[in-house]
Amino acid sequence: MEECISVFDMLKIGVGPSSSHTLGPWRAAERFLEELKSQSILEDITRVKVDLYGSLSLTGKGHATDLAVMLGLSGQDPEYIAVENIAGIIKSIETKNEIVLGNQITIPFYFLQDIVFNKDFLSFHANGLKFTAYKKDDFQYESTFYSIGGGFVVKEERINAKIKEGIKCAFPFPVQNAAELLNYTLSENKIISEIVYENEKSMRPEDAIHLELMRIWKTMLECMYIGCHTGGILPGGLNVRRRAFDMHQNLIGLSNYSDPQSWLEEIRKTEVKFRQILKWVSCFALAVNEVNASLGRVVTAPTNGSAGVIPAVLMYYLVIENHNAGEKEIKQFLLVAGEIGSIFKKGATISAAMGGCQAEIGVSSAMAAAALCELMGGSPAQVLMAAEIAMEHHLGLTCDPIGGLVQIPCIERNTMGAIKAINAAELALETDSKNAKVPLDKVIDTMWQTAKDMNSKYKETSEGGLAIAVNMADC
Repeated sequence: MEECISVFDMLKIGVGPSSSHTLGPWRAAERFLEELKSQSILEDITRVKVDLYGSLSLTGKGHATDLAVMLGLSGQDPEYIAVENIAGIIKSIETKNEIVLGNQITIPFYFLQDIVFNKDFLSFHANGLKFTAYKKDDFQYESTFYSIGGGFVVKEERINAKIKEGIKCAFPFPVQNAAELLNYTLSENKIISEIVYENEKSMRPEDAIHLELMRIWKTMLECMYIGCHTGGILPGGLNVRRRAFDMHQNLIGLSNYSDPQSWLEEIRKTEVKFRQILKWVSCFALAVNEVNASLGRVVTAPTNGSAGVIPAVLMYYLVIENHNAGEKEIKQFLLVAGEIGSIFKKGATISAAMGGCQAEIGVSSAMAAAALCELMGGSPAQVLMAAEIAMEHHLGLTCDPIGGLVQIPCIERNTMGAIKAINAAELALETDSKNAKVPLDKVIDTMWQTAKDMNSKYKETSEGGLAIAVNMADC
């Protein structure tokens, strides 16, 4: 029996720019508030201090880690907060030097002193953060969390590990690796999305699955729509000009539409020569990650830094490959993508701070390739081959964001990951799976070994690669 990881664990709605450095710390702050409430001490707290360690400290400013922590401590939820209110909440904290802890009590908070950036790493994980709450009687309560990628947050304590071990998977088809998943498809005579759907039904009603999958897609579609209709310069100091807006204007022409769905229908009417297809896929991916870079709402898939790949490839299928596709195909795509992502999480990592960008763009490309391959009629073995091909050609990809911002080279990498996913799916469809030389599980093992061998300066620390070859002054 294995731990259950739902599709909805892998595809989460949140706020950019980073799942591990923004969403994770935000969720950690929420969990810290829950601990204070469970200890019945929240109302007695007079001060809160936050220590950031390792990658969270080294690139925290560029990833808005400090802002995420303040929003989390304020009791805001990243999934539902009105993104237009974020700037006002942060400005209020910074100008008043106080925070409404848990949206309940107001305490002094000096963000320059109460959020401490420690460059040293904690031994358990590269993304560590410690919360300390104080009372008037010199009492203090400490709690340390680790943001392990994709918005997942864990604690190191053995008691939590034992509890986790005790949670047995209720899935009818528990999956630890790709080989197990393939065996289920053969023994049950089902395709991968059907196996995943049976697992999801063991956790929630079918109506709830439908509604949540469509809510995820609606968020992805709106994100692409917003990104394609927003121009200007991205925040952060690199003066990166948004490119999706201009690219979209050149592609869409004089089409008339009023909302994301009618926009999708209009794109179906546009020219579909090879160059235009490349541009559309790139435009969709750019749009998502430009929204992500500006603290917009995206779907973590499996991370925020790689959030553009899956929407771009699914949109490609809907507007280029199959104009009759609708909710059925959207749900099928997301189910397969989520399952492939969970296998990578179990067998390796989806954290760039642990594995470099291969753990983000590489995994998202593999997820998208597999999902597209099934929609295009691929067998389960071909679907897994598509994921393998996509990851194989991302192995060793480093994470070296300039200025610690999820902009250069991160935004462009989403376009490359999307194009590689489409290519990988096509290669798998044209290949007899019996002739495959590299199983998906082997490439996952290789990715994890590569991650462990990779120098830490290439793991989201901005201490190597492009991050030092190009500095802020050059931009």
